[in-house]
Amino acid sequence: MAATVFYLDDIPEPGAIAVLDGPEGRHAATVRRIRVGEPITLSDGRGVLAESEVVAAKRDRLDLKVLGKTVAQPVSPRVTVVQALPKSDRSELAVELMTEAGADAIVPWQAARCVANWEGKAAKAVDKWRAAARSAARQSRRAYIPEVADLHRTRDLLELVRKAKAEGAIVAALHESGGGRFTELPFGEAPEVVLIVGPEGGLDDAELTELATAGADVVLLGPTVLRTSTAAAVALGALGALTPRW
Repeated sequence: MAATVFYLDDIPEPGAIAVLDGPEGRHAATVRRIRVGEPITLSDGRGVLAESEVVAAKRDRLDLKVLGKTVAQPVSPRVTVVQALPKSDRSELAVELMTEAGADAIVPWQAARCVANWEGKAAKAVDKWRAAARSAARQSRRAYIPEVADLHRTRDLLELVRKAKAEGAIVAALHESGGGRFTELPFGEAPEVVLIVGPEGGLDDAELTELATAGADVVLLGPTVLRTSTAAAVALGALGALTPRW
């Protein structure tokens, strides 16, 4: 893959000219100062990759000749991260880290002990998470931008867990009281993994009981207590080594 990746919803066929404008074009032309003749990899964020070359550069736009297209196969198992809302100063950092570590889908969760509260501003906050995921995916040169769901309450999360379990997924709620270890779960047999990360104050007892009843495995990730903003990235790194994802 080329050193620079930018996202374009509709990538034309090889030989045609693609126009990179809007926020992506401004970033490429103004911030990165990419010039004529430089190679760029385009992606639609849904797996399509296209090698291209800049043929014209303006202040907020690049024209690129598409040289070839491929489709990157998604990794397996697919990983969804349910992230309890971190404090505002670490909220988007959590999204950036888990995106760089390979999360395929991200679900913001208003857990009982969350310090942050998105009531009345969920749509704006979700948009910030989606922008953070897109930026981090570009930075890490990903062909797939993680899907960021709308805000989930606990009742929505329990339904997600039950559905995932019915489809054969492993659902791991990361908590220091876990009766088993994360590394002992049979990840190699699962088509999907759902990671549940609690807030700074931890999952409360009622949530742990409800999650376990719905089918989640409450497990210990490792020997140290991690921040909520970093736990998902650490778990994703472990999954990369434990499964064919890496």
